[in-house]
Amino acid sequence: MTEQLNNHYTVIDQQNWPRQQYFYYFTKMNPTGFSLTVDLDITATLTWAHTHHVKFNAVYLYLVSQLLTRHPEMRVGYVNDQLVTFDVLHPSYTVIHADHSISNLWTAYDADFNVFYQRYLADLQRYGDQPGPMPKAPQSPNLVNVGSLPWVNFTSYTPLPFKPLDTFFPIFQAGQFKQTGTQTTMPLSLTINHATADGYHVSCFFNELQALFTAPTTSLA
Repeated sequence: MTEQLNNHYTVIDQQNWPRQQYFYYFTKMNPTGFSLTVDLDITATLTWAHTHHVKFNAVYLYLVSQLLTRHPEMRVGYVNDQLVTFDVLHPSYTVIHADHSISNLWTAYDADFNVFYQRYLADLQRYGDQPGPMPKAPQSPNLVNVGSLPWVNFTSYTPLPFKPLDTFFPIFQAGQFKQTGTQTTMPLSLTINHATADGYHVSCFFNELQALFTAPTTSLA
């Protein structure tokens, strides 16, 4: 399926940006980021995925990407040294090969889940067995890391970047499912730069994502 890649952005007017003072403080005076991990109830969405014979990982990628369209503070990056807000972020995720090596793929987000899902399947078929860190090129400037560690159920996850930031996008990492009676939960870590988001924004994001996982038909039907 042909991708219509949305890389559109709006330049931030920093002189009138309500976040300007906080951005300066948390990038220049006290560079700070933070990570928060919560257990999300994915029972209803997991059931929906099984019933409709679709891969849960694709649903996870889609719901996170969809919710990001409602949170401009999480779509801030640089284009030609200008601070911008992208319209959407496209999910970047890891595939595991038979030898346990990994590759990083990405799929263009679309508001229609069925369109996104077909793109996801096409990407897996075309690039899923190709070795190397990034077999799918080119790399879009508005990719967001939406990862999974399905082998371990963790309570905390903190990525450590070793280069200067060129975006302020969040980093997501999901963990192994946990079954308790009829309920299935999944730990999800969200790491973000304090320059663009506060605890309030992250709390809202998690609460809204839980609502999506609780009633998946509102977004996926």
